[in-house]
Amino acid sequence: MDFKLLKKFCECHAVSGREEGIRALIRSEFEKVGLTVSVDAMGNMTGFKKGTGKKKVMLAGHMDEIGFIVSHIDKDGFVRFQPLGGFDARTLMSQRVYVHTAKKRLLGVMGTRPVNVLKDEEKKKILDVTDYFIDLGLPAKEVEKLVELGDPITMARELDDLGDCLTGKSIDNRFGLWLMIEAMKLVKKNSVNIYAVATTQEEVGIRGAIASARDIHPDVGIALDVTIASDIPGSAPQDYVTKVGGGACIKIMDGSMISNPKIVRELKDIATKKKIPWQYEILPRGGTDGGGIRMVSGNTAVGAISVALRYVHSTVETVHKEDLEACVKLLAAYLESTSGSGYELDDKL
Repeated sequence: MDFKLLKKFCECHAVSGREEGIRALIRSEFEKVGLTVSVDAMGNMTGFKKGTGKKKVMLAGHMDEIGFIVSHIDKDGFVRFQPLGGFDARTLMSQRVYVHTAKKRLLGVMGTRPVNVLKDEEKKKILDVTDYFIDLGLPAKEVEKLVELGDPITMARELDDLGDCLTGKSIDNRFGLWLMIEAMKLVKKNSVNIYAVATTQEEVGIRGAIASARDIHPDVGIALDVTIASDIPGSAPQDYVTKVGGGACIKIMDGSMISNPKIVRELKDIATKKKIPWQYEILPRGGTDGGGIRMVSGNTAVGAISVALRYVHSTVETVHKEDLEACVKLLAAYLESTSGSGYELDDKL
């Protein structure tokens, strides 16, 4: 598997609504695997591969990463920001960031009031995102010349090896893009028409997937995204969502969708037959592009393949290499074997 490509994807910078930081690279990789590429006004990029039949399968993996946009520059040159996506404010302390201006990319650091000057009651307060600011190390006049309201801000972090794993920023969800491309390298024949969609604005409301699904009207929608790995100290076994190293995750449900049970069964049967490591996923809260596809039509059967991820929405997201490989094999096998039909539900359990 081409983990170097995943590294390239993760080290791109593309927040919600400003996905141009990765779109050209996705276009190039789509074309390398023989997909016909188109882009809509929202920036959603679709790679099309014709099948021998008429059914449509839409794959959805989002391009955007959680980040921020500049919302204010104070009199001393410190930058305030608006979050794009759900940040855990505890992860922001002392992080390095990039502010992407029209003229150049600026390195900055996340700051907040030091604990040494806080009153006792203030020390007990849980920090909010709004308690932080960005220090660019420049005088206010220079900051005002370079930085504009709305400039995107991303985390400064590379993807590195960590034992049998990979760790870094934006595995959520550069994984989904990498997965569809690596799977397409393995697909030799397909009866379904495949629409591989790199979607926009997932982190702020699965907006790109909704728009793309309305345009494509797929018979089947498969979301490709990360999910929560609960195999860390302090988590009870009964509360596990998935486990790192446990194989590809076949989603039963999340906070935005309940997978079509026939898709769940089909994926399970394929994984079992092909001896691909797999595990079920039940995610109580949170959602993926599958929830957006589900909203478009009752005639679209929806499912998802996920990868177990530790420390989601941080700069140290961690995933197992063998889980990545299992996801690629499962998706490729599904695309080669499925007819894209027969997902209508009956009255039998």
